[in-house]
Amino acid sequence: MISTVSTREKAELSRQAGASEVILYTEQDFEAEVKQITGGKGVDVVYDSVGQTTFDKSLNCLRPRGMMVLFGASSGPVPLFDLIQLSSKGSLFITRPSLVHYVAQREELEWRAGDVLGWVAKGELKLRCEHLFPLAEAARAHTELEGRKTTGKILLKP
Repeated sequence: MISTVSTREKAELSRQAGASEVILYTEQDFEAEVKQITGGKGVDVVYDSVGQTTFDKSLNCLRPRGMMVLFGASSGPVPLFDLIQLSSKGSLFITRPSLVHYVAQREELEWRAGDVLGWVAKGELKLRCEHLFPLAEAARAHTELEGRKTTGKILLKP
């Protein structure tokens, strides 16, 4: 697993979470680094939570028929782009999943939640809840998240 992060602190957290390669995209050209690590082949999947500032290079990191999963936009929304790029870059796939579509039925919610909570109970999935804000400071919590000053989960306490 190759991860890209914006700070050295996040690089260490990424290594602790199991990344074999960590690229500081604020200091290195992550597209060139991924190509070097993969021998020019690219990766099967890119999970992109950053959005606007990483989108184009993330697409370029994919192998033919690779998949990009956009699940956040901490640097802003991805700009409009010509879909023909997907074929010219190797018949790529892009998805923008939303939780509501994956738990549309009660049974599916229970199944998915059961899997995740089971992994937590077995210690196979570790949760990091490092930020606790009073509910009255929800706006500050949101600003910290947008400013990419947080890692792990953010909790609001009533």
